[in-house]
Amino acid sequence: MADSTVRSTTRVAGFEDPELDFQLLRQLGSAAYGGASVGECLAAAARIREAGPHSWTDVFAELADQQRTNAQQLSAAGHRLGARDRYLHAANSYRAAEYFSPFGTDRHVELGLASRAAFLAAMAENRTEIEEFWLSWRGQRLPGYWFTPQSDGGRGPTLVVTSGFDGTLEETYFQIGVAALERGWRVLQICGPGQMDTARTESTTSFVPDTESWVSAWIDIALDRPEVDPDRLALLGISFGGYFVLRAAAHEPRIRAVVANSPVVDLRAYLVSFLAGMGGDPEQVLTPEEDFSLDDIDQIPDAEMPPTVKEMSRSLIRRFGQTTFLNTFHYLREFNVDPASITCPALALVGSGEGGEPIRQYEEFAERSGGPVTRRMFTTAEGADTHCQLGNLTLSNAVTLDWLDDVLNR
Repeated sequence: MADSTVRSTTRVAGFEDPELDFQLLRQLGSAAYGGASVGECLAAAARIREAGPHSWTDVFAELADQQRTNAQQLSAAGHRLGARDRYLHAANSYRAAEYFSPFGTDRHVELGLASRAAFLAAMAENRTEIEEFWLSWRGQRLPGYWFTPQSDGGRGPTLVVTSGFDGTLEETYFQIGVAALERGWRVLQICGPGQMDTARTESTTSFVPDTESWVSAWIDIALDRPEVDPDRLALLGISFGGYFVLRAAAHEPRIRAVVANSPVVDLRAYLVSFLAGMGGDPEQVLTPEEDFSLDDIDQIPDAEMPPTVKEMSRSLIRRFGQTTFLNTFHYLREFNVDPASITCPALALVGSGEGGEPIRQYEEFAERSGGPVTRRMFTTAEGADTHCQLGNLTLSNAVTLDWLDDVLNR
């Protein structure tokens, strides 16, 4: 074989497990906007297949460390753009490692803060106009980033963006921030209580149903800036952020247009749909005697509750600030919004491969909204049927930003 010729030893292969495969696609999709190297992602996937799913966090953390070291070396040598690119890769690799690290542990926080630090180092190398914000809200500090486009010429359109259950500010930059800045939008990326970025510094933070309480506070910050045109202020939510922004739009008249990717009008029903393979609605299939708390989870045999389900349950209970599993789903009854109360123009996005419940809520929102709604369902043929179109972000951003340009009459 010494005299043979081959194209590559890298193979385009994912995982049998659909969640691992989705998370790999999530990382690969970010390459379109500088969030990853395809080859490094595939090499990491090969290592994880060999070592087992439990190795995901360690593999991506090691990759992030290597990318950060490379960035530091490039920066020291004066190669600013090369350093920027590698810091961005490191930031997103740390985010990938953070995803499967148990929520709230020291390792989880360490990886999240490393992602943030690498991202800010990238922005410094690129000399990007970025400001860090810490919004004081009900005794917590909520983090955010303000970005100004290089072609800034005074007042202009502003996009306020939030992610959802497990997205981060840094990932949001790859998902929509870069594309919006390229088109001349001012971008304010925000977080609320319970979100991943907030949890890095606020250990007891948890989601609240009245998301307008913190979104409106962020809008106050945006409208205080002289370069923001109040008539061209849009709000966009990614994943669970679809609920956050629709709930806010129902109460906040200063929002001129809203994008929900995807629309979530009943967060409890959305979450219950994830449990279809485990019997369905916990309040219907579990008795009070079968309920369990955070302290009980580790005592449950793996044969009765697989480790992945244990971690999901632990995260849900903690992220919603409750004490037991059933209490969490009872509390979720407060997380809903009446589509008829939203009157500003809206863009509803969903992937055809997201499943029945997301599509049902997408259709319900579009049919019952109190204002004009533009619908867009992305397909498998477009490579965009995934949750939040992570497999084809360029198409998703073209649809989103073209719509916003048209609606806000730029």
